[in-house]
Amino acid sequence: MMDDTPPKLRRGWTTGACATAATKGALMRLWGGAFPARVGLVLPRGETPEFTLVDCAAGAGWAECGVVKDAGDDPDVTHGATIRVRVSAGGPGVRFRAGEGVGTVTRPGLPVAVGEPAINPVPRRMMTGVVAELASLHGRSADLDLTVSVPGGAELAEKTWNPRLGIVGGLSILGTTGVVRPFSCAAWIASIHRGIDVARAAGLAHVAGCTGATSETAVQALHALPDHAMLDMGDFAGGMLKYLARHPIPHLTIGGGIGKLAKLAQGARDLHSGRSQIDFAHLGAAARAAGLADVSDARTALDALDIAGPGLADLVAAGARQTALEILGSAPVSVDCVVVTRDGRIIGYAGT
Repeated sequence: MMDDTPPKLRRGWTTGACATAATKGALMRLWGGAFPARVGLVLPRGETPEFTLVDCAAGAGWAECGVVKDAGDDPDVTHGATIRVRVSAGGPGVRFRAGEGVGTVTRPGLPVAVGEPAINPVPRRMMTGVVAELASLHGRSADLDLTVSVPGGAELAEKTWNPRLGIVGGLSILGTTGVVRPFSCAAWIASIHRGIDVARAAGLAHVAGCTGATSETAVQALHALPDHAMLDMGDFAGGMLKYLARHPIPHLTIGGGIGKLAKLAQGARDLHSGRSQIDFAHLGAAARAAGLADVSDARTALDALDIAGPGLADLVAAGARQTALEILGSAPVSVDCVVVTRDGRIIGYAGT
């Protein structure tokens, strides 16, 4: 008998964990005299991975190591990148510097100050903790400069949301647990949250979340919005709306194709095809109540649109807007919704 149990996906390690391991290896050489082949860490939730060190080098008053990031089975853009850290005398305390391929923060609203290397707070704490531990062990001063670099990171960053968030010159060093859990989507949702933070810090009164590039282009043109007002919502409408409920911006536009927004209209918060489906009985009942043709027997959202006509797009937009307002609750956020075709035409709208 064949075993239909799906294979267990392999977890990986964040860029922050890799940078911490590289820091530890470099310090062991700087203060202990030899590079180890591997180093172990205790991560924030108690995991104890080991990391192989690569590209190690040292000179007068400095040492550096690299760790090749293994993202496990997650489709992470930084999988296979080398995260390097050079340690050298500096201070006072531990100072972080951006080397090749690591970005610099240029807009307020992120958890790191403007002008600082894009190394997030948890990786900073992890790296500082390793410095303190080894400084105590070797009787050394913890006044150090840590220069983090990712060869090729500037090119990789163009495939991320960093440019829109105002992180220029390279990647961010990320991670809250040190662990990459395959397809957890945590990094995507965190990027939506950071986009909202940046928009609030910039004083924007209007932001937009869209399901894809075509709807984003249409919505951005419709409302003449700047790039940093565009939130990379994708399928994660719920993640965006729940964060806006706690961190409101006066106006939100949601844009997408009729299929994705039909799912939002029926109450779905994750619009991915593998995690929610259109309820055509629900859509058919709504269409009949609005005086449109019954679409209960439609097989796709486009079939339903052909059957009921363009009024269905306005109906879906109105339903999606209502779901959004319900999730936002009492938050002072007004909402409009835009239904966009695959060729970028706006065919449905609901708003104030």
